[in-house]
Amino acid sequence: MGIEQKYRLHQSLGYQMSLTTRLQERRFEDQLKTLGLTRITWCILLAVEIEALLNPSDIAEFVGIDRTATSRALRQMETAGMIARGAGKEDGRTTLVALTDMGRDLQSRATPMARDNAQYWQGKLDSDEAQELRRLLSKMRHGEGTALTRL
Repeated sequence: MGIEQKYRLHQSLGYQMSLTTRLQERRFEDQLKTLGLTRITWCILLAVEIEALLNPSDIAEFVGIDRTATSRALRQMETAGMIARGAGKEDGRTTLVALTDMGRDLQSRATPMARDNAQYWQGKLDSDEAQELRRLLSKMRHGEGTALTRL
């Protein structure tokens, strides 16, 4: 038997992906912070306004977080005045989420920040490299069976 190779953290593909993701998220979160948003609250605003997802379970699946984290974020967003929650018309046990004027305004103001962040990171690659990276990342996610694989 040969000598086992040492695990080199900085040469690990997983570490490189995680590090890049954290850098990308941090840059965007710093911009969102100026509006009083987090990446999660931004994603929830998008889920409701753009994707027309109104119930917490659908929002949780879209954002890729569990139901408990979604409920906590929705409570905070409701307290801050970004969303309103109410009972469904056909089933009073169903909770429906709607954006307030403030929530729509924040979503609208954060959109240019999201575009800027996406352009910043994509600008580091030429169009062929960006397309290849998307293909490779999609290939890596294939078969993982989570809601995130549909994004």
